[in-house]
Amino acid sequence: MATLCHTDTWIQDCFFDYYTSKILVIRSRKVGTLNRFTQALVIAYVIGYVCVLKKGYQDTDTVLSSVTTKVKGIALTNTTELGERIWDVADYIIPPQEDGSFFVLTNMIITPNQTQSKCAEVSHYGRHSVRTGRCVNYNDTVKSCEVLSWCPLEKIVEPPNPPLLADAENFTVLIKNNIRYPKFNFNKRNILPNINSSYLTQCVFSRKTDPDCPIFRLKDIVEEAEEDFQTMAVHGGVMGVQIRWDCDLDMPQSWCVPRYTFRRLDNKDPENNVAPGYNFRFAKYYKDSDGTETRTLIKGYGIRFDVLVFGQAGKFNIIPTLLNIGAGLALLGLVNVICDWIVLTIMTRKHHYKEQKYTYVDDFGLVSI
Repeated sequence: MATLCHTDTWIQDCFFDYYTSKILVIRSRKVGTLNRFTQALVIAYVIGYVCVLKKGYQDTDTVLSSVTTKVKGIALTNTTELGERIWDVADYIIPPQEDGSFFVLTNMIITPNQTQSKCAEVSHYGRHSVRTGRCVNYNDTVKSCEVLSWCPLEKIVEPPNPPLLADAENFTVLIKNNIRYPKFNFNKRNILPNINSSYLTQCVFSRKTDPDCPIFRLKDIVEEAEEDFQTMAVHGGVMGVQIRWDCDLDMPQSWCVPRYTFRRLDNKDPENNVAPGYNFRFAKYYKDSDGTETRTLIKGYGIRFDVLVFGQAGKFNIIPTLLNIGAGLALLGLVNVICDWIVLTIMTRKHHYKEQKYTYVDDFGLVSI
């Protein structure tokens, strides 16, 4: 049907027009070359990009994942507040279990022997205590507000450098990752079938020698992200352990293996270094023989490791295959539209081509039966 005309006689002149296709053969090397070149580009796009690179013949599913971790290692410290002390996993992993992450204590500021009493307020410490309204001697020359708090008040100092738990760089972590693609009923874990117990007790992840080992040295994780462990351990930070499962399920299942990458997640912009790193406070409580409660306050600095799992699996399915073939055929039809536009608007003989392409025939009536 034709489009409506802007005339008084549009019914007889336009509305009842009928359009049919006409084959016009243009013997031109320029037009022929353009047509074949455009067709070749479309075919290359459909076959090379859609089918081969993007695997357009496959149905896909996103990964479901669970992660558990187990850290091992021992460190020795010798401080004025605590003396000589051994730190094992029960001391420096806080809390013992988290969902998809773990925290390793690397540095601390210790305030020992605190009791609940009244003492002189340290500057800017009011948010951690309750003022009594009295003014008392802070030292021989300065007076300060009296507060009800755990006294002596927390030390306001910079964390030790080098960090107290510098040996934490040699701690190791076993990361156990189970994944599932429910659409394809496919399950796997990062402890691969070729890994046995004896190998697991002695391996440490290395891209060159042990790329499948699920045990990682903390120093190696940080260095893979182009960071220095000892520098990061002073104020703490956040690291990301990224596990990617991209699986082609048309291939053998042994080809579906995890790929590990590491990066630092917290901001370390030197121009915006307010509240750097990662820290929090916790306390250990005691009671004397006379029943007096005391505590040791620890402002802990450390590195939090977040385990992030990504992935997509694909498997042959006839429906996406037909959809992409249909889309490719539609693009091939678009080639003719492009060539027609070029011939009728850009070519030097465009008026001649237009006369040959469009022919108007009057109505001679239908043949009577």
